[in-house]
Amino acid sequence: MRKKQVYIETYGCQMNVADSEVVLSILGDNGYAIAQEAGAADLILVNTCSVRDNAEQRVHQRISTLKNYKRQNPGVLIGVLGCMAERLRTELIDKGNVVDLVVGPDEYRKLPGLVEHAINGERGIAVKLSRVENYDDIMPLRTDGVCAWLSVMRGCDKFCTFCVVPFTRGRERSRSLHSVVEEVERLSDRGFKEITLLGQNVNSYHDGEFDFADLIQAVARVDSSLRIRFMTPHPQDMSEKLIHAIADNDNVCKSVHLPVQSGSDRILSLMNRTYTTERYIRLVEKIRKNIPDVSLSTDIIAGFPTETSEDHEKTLDLIRHIGYDGAFTFKYSPRENTKAWEMGDDVPEELKIDRLNEIIELQQTISFQKNESLVGTVVEVLVERESAKSSADWMGRMDSNKVVIFPKSTAGAGDFVPVKIERCNSATLFGVVADEPAALREYRIAVNN
Repeated sequence: MRKKQVYIETYGCQMNVADSEVVLSILGDNGYAIAQEAGAADLILVNTCSVRDNAEQRVHQRISTLKNYKRQNPGVLIGVLGCMAERLRTELIDKGNVVDLVVGPDEYRKLPGLVEHAINGERGIAVKLSRVENYDDIMPLRTDGVCAWLSVMRGCDKFCTFCVVPFTRGRERSRSLHSVVEEVERLSDRGFKEITLLGQNVNSYHDGEFDFADLIQAVARVDSSLRIRFMTPHPQDMSEKLIHAIADNDNVCKSVHLPVQSGSDRILSLMNRTYTTERYIRLVEKIRKNIPDVSLSTDIIAGFPTETSEDHEKTLDLIRHIGYDGAFTFKYSPRENTKAWEMGDDVPEELKIDRLNEIIELQQTISFQKNESLVGTVVEVLVERESAKSSADWMGRMDSNKVVIFPKSTAGAGDFVPVKIERCNSATLFGVVADEPAALREYRIAVNN
C-alpha cells in the first residue's frame, strides 16, 4: 500500500526550518513519507513568515499558484503553517478556496487530526498560542548532514514595537537543559559537525537555575570537535557570564550576531529596544576585550516611523564606529497589531530605499576591508556542501561564519580544511587548500576554470 506523502516549503528564519523538521517528525509518526516535489504529495504545507511584508507577499503568491495542484488532483490538501497562520487565520481559509488547513506555531501536534478532518471535507484552523509548548519530547526529522538547527526556546517577551513575534509565536518558554544536551549528543553521534542553538531571543533562555551561559557550557562539553553557534540574541541579555562562556570554549564559534536596529537613541526608544547606543557600544567593547578575534554582525532597520536625516546619520556613524563584519539590513515594514503600526509610516518609500542603500553601501565597504585583511592567511573551514555556482568548488564557513569558496580536493562535506585565502569580495572569501602541493593546485585550478 502506498504511503501518504507530504511536501513542505519553508519561508523565513531558521526557526521555521527547525519547526518544519518538527512537523515532518509528527507526520512521519502518523504514516507520512516525505515527497521531493509538490506534484507527488497528498499534503502540501507552506511554513510561513510574517516578520516583513515582502515575506508575506511571497507566500500569498505561492499559495495562489498551489491551486494548480488541486486542479490536477482534487484530493490534495494544502495547509499554511507558522506565523502567517497565526496572524491571518480565517483570511487564508476564505481566500480563493485553496487552503484547507491553517495551523499556528504552537499547534503542530494537532496536524494529524486536522488532516483527517480535512480529508472528509472539514477545513481546520488551530492557532491558539501556548505558554508551555516547546516540542521538548519530539525529535525533529533531519536528513543526515553537516549542520543542524536546534530550537532551545520559543516566543519572545521583549515586545519591540516593530515586531509581530510575541503575537505570532507567543511568550517565552524554554526547553530543559537536559533535553537539549541529549539532542546534541544524538546529533554528534550521527556525525553532524555544527549545531546552531535557536530562539527568537535565544539568550533569554532559562531552565530553573540554568541560564543560556550554562546551556552553552553544557552543550560545548558534549563533543569538543562539534562547532556550536547560536542566534538570535538580544543585547539586553548578553551577560558577562555568557561572554566568558563563548570565550572559554574553543568549539563555541567566535561569532556574535548583535542586532542594534538603529544608531539613534530616539529611534531605539520608540522601538522599545531597552538600551542606548552608549550602552550598546560598551557591550561591544566588553565582547571584543574578552573575545579579541570575534566576528560581529547586526540587524539594521531603515526608515522607522519619524526617522529623520539626523537619525539616519547616527546609524551610519554607529556602523562606522563598530565596524561590523556583516549586517542584515531592511527597510521598515509596518505590521498590524504592533505599537509601531499606530505610529504611522511617514518616511516615504523612496527615502527608505535611499537610506537602506546608503547603509548597504557603507557596510559592504567595511565588510570588504575586513575580508581583505584575511587575504594571505590560512583559516580553518568546515566544508558544508558543493558551491551553488560551480560543481568544481566546495563552499564552507570559518568559525567567524564567513563564507569560503575553494576548489575541490580530497576533502568532502563535513571535513575541516585549512584554506589559504587568495582573494575576496564583501560577502565571500576565495582560496585554495593550504597543504596542497603548488603544482597540483595550479593544475586543479586550471582544470576547474
